Amino acid sequence: MANRTSTQNLRKRVRYHYRGNAAGSTLRLTLGCLLGLELRRVGSGRRMTFGRAGEATLSQWMADNARVCWIEQNEPWTLESQLISQLDVPLNLDQNRHNDFHNRLKELRARARQRARELPISS
Repeated sequence: MANRTSTQNLRKRVRYHYRGNAAGSTLRLTLGCLLGLELRRVGSGRRMTFGRAGEATLSQWMADNARVCWIEQNEPWTLESQLISQLDVPLNLDQNRHNDFHNRLKELRARARQRARELPISS
């Protein structure tokens, strides 16, 4: 696997997952879809989020239910590949086609995006 070094530090990445929106966080997109939040096109219509109320609901749900921990690793992408192949991590789509939930989650996210394209752009 190639080195996929992020341009952001861990603190910024985790903060965005907790306080950002579905347009910039696949974790938020996944959780919001699983929670049944309505994905909408916003701004120019190219970005999709759960809107102010939905993103606030998701942020509160994450504050109440989601926890983060980490370990220092020189090549985290190597450990990530090993963990995804050996553990049941149903919310990861990347490198995880073997997981029983992969196709269902992929379809759920695709339906949410399709539905958002059919709805008017939110302000």
